[in-house]
Amino acid sequence: MTMQMDRILETLNRVILGKEAEIRLAVCCLLAKGHLLIEDLPGMGKTTLAQALATVMGLDYQRVQFTSDMLPADLLGVTVFEQQKEFVFHPGPVFTQVLLADEINRGSPRTQSALLEAMAERQVSIDRETRALPVPFFVIATQNPQDQAGTYPLPESQLDRFLMRIELGYPDQATEKQMLLQSTVAPVTPLLDSQQLQLMQYQVAQVNVADAALDYLLRLVHESRYGGVAPHALSPRASQALLSAARAWAWMAGRNYLLPDDIQAVFAPVAEHRLRNASGSMMGNRNSFSRALLERVDPVQ
Repeated sequence: MTMQMDRILETLNRVILGKEAEIRLAVCCLLAKGHLLIEDLPGMGKTTLAQALATVMGLDYQRVQFTSDMLPADLLGVTVFEQQKEFVFHPGPVFTQVLLADEINRGSPRTQSALLEAMAERQVSIDRETRALPVPFFVIATQNPQDQAGTYPLPESQLDRFLMRIELGYPDQATEKQMLLQSTVAPVTPLLDSQQLQLMQYQVAQVNVADAALDYLLRLVHESRYGGVAPHALSPRASQALLSAARAWAWMAGRNYLLPDDIQAVFAPVAEHRLRNASGSMMGNRNSFSRALLERVDPVQ
């Protein structure tokens, strides 16, 4: 599995140059069975990374461009009375293994909320009927910073459904020069299928967690609640997300046991968007609350 994971990371690093750490976090998020939110300015490669992730994992995907006039039915599907004189359900793009929700914060709050059940429970309820989504099911969403025109802030309840939020940032000068000299985009081919991915996810869930590492995680969560560091505290769902992501990070490093370093590596992308207000973009003030928590809590106690 280690060689296979190396090939996946190598392929993605040829698509998005100079962003090895961010790509590793994105893969970690999917291995932890989490949804991923990528926030950055337009033209930074958010959609390209999302598409490459879906392709390299060998999963079916659909891309939806969110707009202000988009309705929930455009996403979930609709029941139509057809010529056979019966109602027939026409599934929307959410019925796929990977939903690329492009510029999700350009959709209205009503449309954004249509994703809540899908993200939390892997199902949708339409016309009093519950319909299961494919397995596995991921939402990879991109969003522009909140100060961009025509955006609606994602509410805290929806932000909490994303296991991680990352940003790509500007490339350095040498990397951007390499990008400009490339005549074509590096091709991406599937390196996994859904069964192989689910096997990896099962192995991630089996990573051993010692009491000392778990206590460190809980001290970070406790400090977020009672230390007065951030506007919001970490919930039990956030604790579960942090543990899942740390396990995936340890597994990607070739270990079947968790270290405090694994928790520290994923803490900011898992916790930061939960600690700040929904309207607070990470842009320009990246990871300030999570960094403060890491500085205040000693991993050895």
